[in-house]
Amino acid sequence: MSTGTDPLAPLAQLPGVPDAVAEVRKAVDRLYGHRVMRRRAAEVTSESALRGARASAALAGADWPLEEVRRRSDFSADPEARTVGAALRIAAEAGQLLSIWRHSPLQVLARLHLLAVGDGDPAAGRPRRAGEGAEELFPLALEPVESVEVDAVDGPLPVLPPAPGAEEVAARLDQLSRLLVARAEGQGVGTPALVVASVVYGELLALRPFGTHNGVIARAAQRIVLIAEGLDPKSICPAEVGLAELGTAAHRRALAGYLAGTPEGMAAWIAHCGRALRLGVRESTAVCEAMQRGMV
Repeated sequence: MSTGTDPLAPLAQLPGVPDAVAEVRKAVDRLYGHRVMRRRAAEVTSESALRGARASAALAGADWPLEEVRRRSDFSADPEARTVGAALRIAAEAGQLLSIWRHSPLQVLARLHLLAVGDGDPAAGRPRRAGEGAEELFPLALEPVESVEVDAVDGPLPVLPPAPGAEEVAARLDQLSRLLVARAEGQGVGTPALVVASVVYGELLALRPFGTHNGVIARAAQRIVLIAEGLDPKSICPAEVGLAELGTAAHRRALAGYLAGTPEGMAAWIAHCGRALRLGVRESTAVCEAMQRGMV
């Protein structure tokens, strides 16, 4: 870190990654240029947070309709309701944690877990200890939405390896934190935001540092990175929506590529995250269009 080099820089040059980065940048710039953003940006941000939270909860096993999420006020009745409530609480506060994230990402991750489980849980805010397991990342199979084309792949879904042990988790979290803090201090600033966010998301899914809510926390961290890196400063591009729309089978296969650590696997993971982000842009563009027509 002290040399000022960014270990993520080579990932930005993998085959297909420069194109994914350029496509994301173009889509985000187009959304930020929408006329609705000139006067109703805060409303778009709020709606993006709501839709992102709904999608993140769906990926975590609670696939509720958007209007049900919007209507509900009590999220304590059952496990699905608690999952949705956790995603909403995290989404509401994630953007406010940016200044802490820049110098202490691990403190933010602990705060996100506390928001998810509540301070009454004895494990709130602390990583798993030796011998403690982690919840399934994909407890519910989500099919791709009809408007999204996903490449057909023959054969069974890959079996993801179990979460690493507590000692390895601690070491890799420390390494990730050091990398992110170094970037905040101006080192390695040339690596595109999409690459950084994809690595943060993939690494947190790989580590599953907490006993519960790892997917929701990882997606919130991805969103914070996109804000911190300047790609989506107003947090109006809900990548979570795109991840849900692509379906869990594609997500699982892409994550298996990240876990393999090969150049092809890493490139496929970054491309998957880029496509999800572009679908999130599509979602917010539709929100802007509805606002412009007076429907929202």
